[in-house]
Amino acid sequence: MTETTHSKLPHWAWIAPVAGVAGAGAALGLGMSGGLFAVLILAVLIGAVLACVHHAETIAHRIGEPYGALVLAIAVTIVEVSLIVTLMLAGGEEAYTLARDSVFAAFMIATTGIVGACLLVSGIRYGEASFQARGAGATLSVLATLAVLTLVLPNYTLHTSTPTFSPAQLAFVAVVSLLLYLTFLFVQTVKHRGDFLGLDLETGHVSAPPTPRATRHAVGLLLVGLVAVVTLAKSLAPTLDRLVVEFGAPPAAAGVVIAALVLLPEGLSALRATRGNRLQIALNLALGSALATISLTIPAVALASFIFNEPLVLGIGPEEIVLLMLTLLISAITLVTGRATILQGAVHLTIFAVFLLLAAIP
Repeated sequence: MTETTHSKLPHWAWIAPVAGVAGAGAALGLGMSGGLFAVLILAVLIGAVLACVHHAETIAHRIGEPYGALVLAIAVTIVEVSLIVTLMLAGGEEAYTLARDSVFAAFMIATTGIVGACLLVSGIRYGEASFQARGAGATLSVLATLAVLTLVLPNYTLHTSTPTFSPAQLAFVAVVSLLLYLTFLFVQTVKHRGDFLGLDLETGHVSAPPTPRATRHAVGLLLVGLVAVVTLAKSLAPTLDRLVVEFGAPPAAAGVVIAALVLLPEGLSALRATRGNRLQIALNLALGSALATISLTIPAVALASFIFNEPLVLGIGPEEIVLLMLTLLISAITLVTGRATILQGAVHLTIFAVFLLLAAIP
């Protein structure tokens, strides 16, 4: 086993975030558009995503797990919340359901797409991988509670005739979401930290922890890269909207694409952890990103709704409820044993494929 160091920053790791910010400024500040420019923006976006993954892994290696898995999930979610609130205030009636569509898309992408891909890769490379069932189960219990409270319950409240909460109900759910997430963070990082640490060992080489200076650089460049990723994704939204109209796809299809772009850093980081035989870390990233999205987005958009008097539709439709319940059921069956093979990965990816199909053809 060899030992390497993270003290030297690759040139591309700082060029990509800077290029991302420059591209975002050109797209939004100068109002540039067009098919060729959209392709260029997409290329810059992918570079910024890869840089975010690199810096997040540097930070994670310095501070250790499970703290490292929280860095990318919370950072991405905070920037994503800012984007959602901005679009809510700038949009018309179409923006009323933006938070709901974004949260549901992020939930499905993380729990079926990212988890399914990680389980499949792990099964192909290692046959059967182990993870902490108690930690994964604890995360899923909080995720299931918040998903049902925020996305399903609004359809069945009697105070309003639409899939919305009353002001008092919305305030209560927002506070509960935040408090439950803070409780989860306390359990994950302090009280029962061992339940979220991997049982398996990374294969290959062992890297020396990065220096404090390299870690500070990674933190700054990660924040720059995340802002660039979300801003570039926002600049691609008009092009996506045009494509949705041209192909006759439902409006939610554009939201799925943007959610996928925003979750790319977490998805790539989870896959890299899986390839290194660290399935527990991959599950922490995937499930943690879905949990952070719901827990932080709902309070933020609720506060924006109160301040700016904007309507907020949270209840999902019947098809989405079926998919959400199926996802929670299969996830519980998958995580209860603490072991996974390619079969579990195939099942999760099948549900993810159905989600994409219904997003394009409801």
